[in-house]
Amino acid sequence: MLDDQSAAETLPPAHSSGPAWPTEYPDGYAVVDVETTGLARDDRIVSAAVYRLDARGDVIDHWYTPVNPQRDPGPTWIHGLTSEMLADAPLFPEIAGEFAERLEGRVLVAHNAVFDWSMIAREYARARLVAPVRQRLCTIALSKELELPLPNHRLESLAAHYGVVQRRAHHALDDARVLAEAFRPSLHLAARGGIRLPLLACTPLTEWTDSVTPAGPAGGSRARSAGWRPSRRRPACPYPNPGRYEPGGPLVQGMRVAISGDTSIDRELLEDRAVEAGLHVSGSVSRLTSLLVTNDPDSGTSKVARARAYGTPVVDEAAFTQLLRDVAPAPER
Repeated sequence: MLDDQSAAETLPPAHSSGPAWPTEYPDGYAVVDVETTGLARDDRIVSAAVYRLDARGDVIDHWYTPVNPQRDPGPTWIHGLTSEMLADAPLFPEIAGEFAERLEGRVLVAHNAVFDWSMIAREYARARLVAPVRQRLCTIALSKELELPLPNHRLESLAAHYGVVQRRAHHALDDARVLAEAFRPSLHLAARGGIRLPLLACTPLTEWTDSVTPAGPAGGSRARSAGWRPSRRRPACPYPNPGRYEPGGPLVQGMRVAISGDTSIDRELLEDRAVEAGLHVSGSVSRLTSLLVTNDPDSGTSKVARARAYGTPVVDEAAFTQLLRDVAPAPER
C-alpha cells in the first residue's frame, strides 16, 4: 500500500508530440518530496516519495516510503506522521538502496530543491553512502525563468496555475504527484521557448560525524549529528536586499533577517538554515531589516523595540521555519 509502506507502481507513460526537443535537456527526472522532523542540519526524514519521469516529463512510475527517524517526528500537525505510525517503518539505511535506484541517472526535481537535496544528502552521509545525484532543478527557479503569473511561489499556487488538484498537502507522495503534474507543462513551455533549464550541481556531503544519545520516541538509538565543521564566519549574502517581508507572502533570497531571544532549534543551526536558503542573517535590527524572528514579541529586548519603532514585520520561530521551506529566488538584477 502506497500510503503505509514502501511501494512502487508502474504507470504507462503518456507520450507527447511537438516541436524538436532541446538536445541539451536531461534524459530523465526524479521528482522528489521529503517530509522531515524539522529544518536543522540534524533533523531527519520521516517520509520520502519519488516520481520518475522520462525526458519529456511523462510519468514512468512512483514510489513512497515512511522512514523511522529514530527521534521525535517533529511537526506531526504538518506531515501527519506520529511516533506510533513510524515505530515499525524502515530506517533510512534500509531504504537507501531503493531510493538511490530511483534517483540514479536523473535530475532531482523539487520545490525549493536546496532543502530536499540537503536533507537527502545528509541522510546518505549518516549512512556512510552517497546519493547518486549530480544535478538538481528547483521548480521555483523554473517558474521564475518562465515568468509564470503566480501570486507567490508556493506549491499550491503552481498547482492552481496548471489546474492540478492537491488531495493531501504535506503528504510526500501527493506533494510529489502534484509537483510532477505541474512540472511537465513547465518543462514543455521551457522547451518551446528554448529556455535553458536552471540546473545546479549536487555536491555529496562527506564530512558527517555522529554521536549517539538516548532513544527517541520513534524507537531505537537516536543518532544525533555532531554537525558539520563550517567556519562560524559566514560569507556575505550574494543577493541584494529586496526589501521587507510581506506578511502572507514568501521570503525572498537576500532578505535581511534578525533573530531575538531563545529558539527551540539551536540558534546557529537556525541561522545556518537561513543562510543556506539565501537570506542575510543580521545581528541587529535597522531600517533595512526585512524580518524579525522572535518567540517573545512582547519582550523588551533592543531588537524587538527597534522592530516596533521601524515597523519591521515580526514572526515566531515556527512560522519562520515553515517560510524557510519555500524561499523565493532573488529577483533578477
